[in-house]
Amino acid sequence: MNNMNPSDLALLPILEALIEERHVSRAALRLNRSQPAVSHALARLRDLFDDPLLVRGEGGPQPTARALQLAEPLAEALALVRSMIEQPAFDALQCSRHFRLSLSDYGAAILLPRLVARLRTSAPLIDLTVISYGRERALTALVDGEIDLALGVYPALDQARYKDLGSALLFEETFACLHDETVLAGSLSLDRYLERPHVRVTVALEDDSEIDDALARLGHKRRIAVQIPHWSAAPEMVRGTDLVLTAARRSIAHLGTGGLRCNDLPFQMASFPFVQTWHRRREMDPAHRWLREQIAGIVSGTSKPTSLDLLRPMHEA
Repeated sequence: MNNMNPSDLALLPILEALIEERHVSRAALRLNRSQPAVSHALARLRDLFDDPLLVRGEGGPQPTARALQLAEPLAEALALVRSMIEQPAFDALQCSRHFRLSLSDYGAAILLPRLVARLRTSAPLIDLTVISYGRERALTALVDGEIDLALGVYPALDQARYKDLGSALLFEETFACLHDETVLAGSLSLDRYLERPHVRVTVALEDDSEIDDALARLGHKRRIAVQIPHWSAAPEMVRGTDLVLTAARRSIAHLGTGGLRCNDLPFQMASFPFVQTWHRRREMDPAHRWLREQIAGIVSGTSKPTSLDLLRPMHEA
């Protein structure tokens, strides 16, 4: 390591952002600095540590072994310094940030209108970009720093590769099925359910289906006649056809009118958690934490979560 001047200490937060974001542009956005300024700082850091720190790799820039070695002691040192400095109270009205969220059609329908309405009144300078990623893609994007928050159903969260992701339960959901009574009168027995063709909604083909997994455990398989990425189009495909749609109850319960009928499943399935998840590097970011609180508050019907336990990583609970 080359000699460090006192003025070089100001580069350490930039190094932290570069290691975590793995991208000069994202680090600049996070630090509210220009990209040339961060590039210049990276050049000086490379000279100080006699290491490239970020190198081109598969999927974009990747930290070197030396950078990964520095990450933990750097985070601890900066956390200690920050804890010594009294932070001003967070002011949502004055917060100018851009957050990137991953939401499915379903998640967007039940959360996004209320979240946007709240932001427009409480934090009008906060901007959102909403992306619809598959489950695995969303978690990978969180790890890579490509998005700030993902909301949905993520069974893989307990895997070791996602140990740095924290999660908060928003609500427990159950499955129900929708069919057109003018074509298929009455409730659905398991035999009638299996005889009918089905609509499956999935953003990514590789995402697992809890419904098909549950049927397989019972020794059954349904026929998927139509597979689409958009939940909003699915109910109208059921209307006037023999198709059956199995989906989260919140998304179809209100549609059980005008010929359509919403039924319980004709087989047992456990409820499943709908969560918000983020990378722990965002854990204490005041704006990010405020946004998570607003989302939890929307679901619970309050302005904020009733307990800070909502903010604990699920894998630590």
